[in-house]
Amino acid sequence: MQPQLEDLKTRLHEINDLNGAAAVLNWDQSTYMPAGGAPARGRQMATLGRLAQEKFIDPAVGKLLDELEKAELNEDDAALVRITRLDYEQAVKIPPALLSAFTEHSAEAYQKWAAARPANDFAAVRESLEKTLDFSRQIADCFPGYDHIADPLIDFADYGMKAASVREVFSELRGELVPLVQQITAQEEADDSCLHLLYPEDKQLAFGWEIAKQYGYDTNRGRQDKTHHPFMTKFSLGDVRITTRVKENNLGEALFSTLHETGHALYEQGINMAYEGSPLANGTSAGVHESQSRLWENLVGRSRPFWEHYYPQLQATFPDQLGRVSLDTFHRAINKVQKSLIRTDADEVTYNLHVMIRFELELQMLEGTLAIKDLPDAWHAAYEADLGVRAPSDANGCLQDVHWYAGVIGGSFQGYTLGNILSGLFYEQALAAHPEITAEVGRGQFGTLHTWLKENIYTHGRKYTAPELIEKVTGGPLRIGPYVAYLKGKYGELYG
Repeated sequence: MQPQLEDLKTRLHEINDLNGAAAVLNWDQSTYMPAGGAPARGRQMATLGRLAQEKFIDPAVGKLLDELEKAELNEDDAALVRITRLDYEQAVKIPPALLSAFTEHSAEAYQKWAAARPANDFAAVRESLEKTLDFSRQIADCFPGYDHIADPLIDFADYGMKAASVREVFSELRGELVPLVQQITAQEEADDSCLHLLYPEDKQLAFGWEIAKQYGYDTNRGRQDKTHHPFMTKFSLGDVRITTRVKENNLGEALFSTLHETGHALYEQGINMAYEGSPLANGTSAGVHESQSRLWENLVGRSRPFWEHYYPQLQATFPDQLGRVSLDTFHRAINKVQKSLIRTDADEVTYNLHVMIRFELELQMLEGTLAIKDLPDAWHAAYEADLGVRAPSDANGCLQDVHWYAGVIGGSFQGYTLGNILSGLFYEQALAAHPEITAEVGRGQFGTLHTWLKENIYTHGRKYTAPELIEKVTGGPLRIGPYVAYLKGKYGELYG
């Protein structure tokens, strides 16, 4: 079967090259591309997406998979065939013309959103968002037999999950979070004014970049740039990039988005290099990927031991702003719990409530019970009901997240909360294996933690599905207990 295996790998590498080229174009659009390039960029990305799709759904690929599934292969090659089959069965159901049209539309929609958000102009994106919703339904309908129209879209990002199973997990977590939020917000609010002084952009970027490197980010295989909405992207295992955004009156914006995206990048850079160019050379699910960004951003980067080491350096970088601010005050400031408007700025305790709001709005839009024209009002009503706040504008309401304006509606948000839950679950396992990790973090040393994550999660890429990986690493299924215990322990200490 060696000739068939090599034929399959050659085909997959070519498809990966096309997708990598499309990723470069997407990164450029989000960082440096002039606005006038949007129409052509949409066509270019649509062309690459169509070519990749056509190559992948070639009946010859299906025939190769049929033959190789009967063969005796080593563990990695068997996993490659199994994962490729999953992707192939999804891909063959989506017509290339539909995928191409949607890709071109998404590029145009992103550009409209990038202009509409700062202008607080929902009307400017309403029509394109309606078109996105129509595309999303068409894509979901390529997979008949679902229980909920969102199920196929969720499955793309978090294999094995459905709307019902996500709702079940969310309901259990919500039951723990709401009382915790109420208890904390009933107390005196933490003073975070020290974070909102003037912090020069260049010094912010340099400080965050140094920590990213100390975490283990390989700068020979990566770089950082600015964008509207921070993200990590990969063109190959040798080129994994991160982006951030800077506000000179908010010290946490660039710093924690850098730590967050570094977590994503560490995952991709840690994948077995032998998987390069194949479907195995990716994170296994949105939720597992998010577990790494949230682990490095929050469980490490907002911890007390971390700042016992780094705060004197931060004070030396910004002596006028922080020279007289105590570590206790600063640590409480970066972990302030409040009912806020912006998901990406939200604290750990309320963050998942932001995700749950978006998830339910997605389901309602897909079901047809919420029209796009009514989305701004529905957004405001949900925030008032769940968090007791109302955005003064749509820019801080339904325009704040890029997801619906640069991809499908559905399957976009559940991974964030699944990732938070998994961050607690995985970190518990790392600490059980290496109790010294906490003390090492307090010395600015991350090698033990990074190595454990690489050996247990990163190196496998997509060799295992998320449920298989969770079972392998933790000895059981997805569960909220360790994450809830982490939140109650940390914020119980901070807020008494």
